[in-house]
Amino acid sequence: MARSTVPSGTRVRRQLPTSPWLFAAPGLAVIAAFILWPFVSTVVNSFTDRRTLLPGRFVGLANFRELLHDDMFWIALRNSALYVVGVVPALVVLPLLLALLVEKNIPGIAFFRSAFYTPVVASIVVVGLIWVWLLDERGLVNSLLGKLGAGPVGFLSDQWLLLISAMTVTVWKGLGYYMIIYLAALANVPRELHEAAAVDGAGPVRRFLTVTVPALRSTMVLVAALSSVAAFKVFSEVYLMAGPDGGPAGEDTTLIMLVERTGTGLSGRVGYASAISLVVFVITVVLMLLVLRADRKDES
Repeated sequence: MARSTVPSGTRVRRQLPTSPWLFAAPGLAVIAAFILWPFVSTVVNSFTDRRTLLPGRFVGLANFRELLHDDMFWIALRNSALYVVGVVPALVVLPLLLALLVEKNIPGIAFFRSAFYTPVVASIVVVGLIWVWLLDERGLVNSLLGKLGAGPVGFLSDQWLLLISAMTVTVWKGLGYYMIIYLAALANVPRELHEAAAVDGAGPVRRFLTVTVPALRSTMVLVAALSSVAAFKVFSEVYLMAGPDGGPAGEDTTLIMLVERTGTGLSGRVGYASAISLVVFVITVVLMLLVLRADRKDES
């Protein structure tokens, strides 16, 4: 029998068996507490008439039937859909052009990259207040228009101008974020393709359309998916510029603003707000699937 080579008097530490689940447990606990449980709670509450301070009773599909006859719900759905239509194309195209602009390693380009990315890290509250100050009837923009002989423009009082102004803030704030995504993708585009196209006589525009765009198609789909979800769930920009009531007669209310307005307060209708949240979730998932399906169809 072989003898142990461990010197006498030496304590042998037992190596405890480790499991991957032990390392994943903290992250899973956070996901369960802040994602899974709120989601399950929202689904359950959507079938009840629960209020903030009162337990709810099961009412089946009553909340969803009420949604079909709620004019404010359809206004909020329209505004959220328009937000997607107005914001997503701009956030797919403009950051790509911006990335092409700052892609070259020339002196001082790091400063411009940082400047373009600054709005991303800025607080949305600060950004919103700055734009409100700029677009107010007595703000800087209207003051400049007044000096040019134009009357004050109701950027924050007209229904459609207010929505367009909020879209502008969203695009302005998101440009730098998606620019970084495109810069990472552009670094992986083979230079040989551009050189071959240039040898064939292709100009900058043609190289962009025939080389850059096809090479970045998957990245463009990713940007479209991310920006679509973010635009459909917009809250802060419209809330800060339109106010908690959603602008004139609530005409600029979005779905997330409607959830906040309906489900908060001492007498908030938590059950009804949960039903709206569930509808937002379903529409968001469908929107993501449509974007991914369109990408697969293009590949085939």
